[in-house]
Amino acid sequence: MSQHDHDHDDHQHGSELSETQLRVRALETVLTEKGYIDPAALDAIIEAYESKVGPHNGARVVAKAWNDPAFKRDLLADASKAVSALGHESRVGDHLVAVENTPKLHNMIVCTLCSCYPWEVLGLPPIWYKSAPYRSRAVKDPRGVLADFGVSLPKDTEIRVWDSTAETRFLVLPMRPPGTEGWSEERLAGLVTRDSMIGTGIAKHPGEAA
Repeated sequence: MSQHDHDHDDHQHGSELSETQLRVRALETVLTEKGYIDPAALDAIIEAYESKVGPHNGARVVAKAWNDPAFKRDLLADASKAVSALGHESRVGDHLVAVENTPKLHNMIVCTLCSCYPWEVLGLPPIWYKSAPYRSRAVKDPRGVLADFGVSLPKDTEIRVWDSTAETRFLVLPMRPPGTEGWSEERLAGLVTRDSMIGTGIAKHPGEAA
């Protein structure tokens, strides 16, 4: 596509862009023209976050753990190594720890200092994860936070909160929903939500699958 065609296409569809998209495009243009960013490098970063990282990766990890006892053992023993074996590379220095939910124990992740998050398996952190109210209440009143997310646990279920750091990130292995015996990993992955891997939610029931 020529530059002329590209400009024409932008003009033709410009009205469809939101104000935020227009501002981002303008900023990108200025930074590129001044030589501060390489468009090819920027495209590679965008492509990575669209296809190579995100909660779909974490969902596949969880689904495999549900279906493969050996992989589950490896995941709980050394999540970084297990996830890397599936082709999901973490950033240098990051160590991923998987914690398993059971009927007697529910795990929840927070980062009280900032918003450290396992991007390679969960993608970009949600806005609420970075908010001060979540970061403080998750430690002081985890059961109340879970209630805000619509999660009601039995009173005798222990809630354990894990505080992420720049070096150590956590992934919750949610409980497998009943009625999914014999399901393929692909089908099981459709039940795994981002929130269930943070601990502020649970996996979908079979009837909720898309």
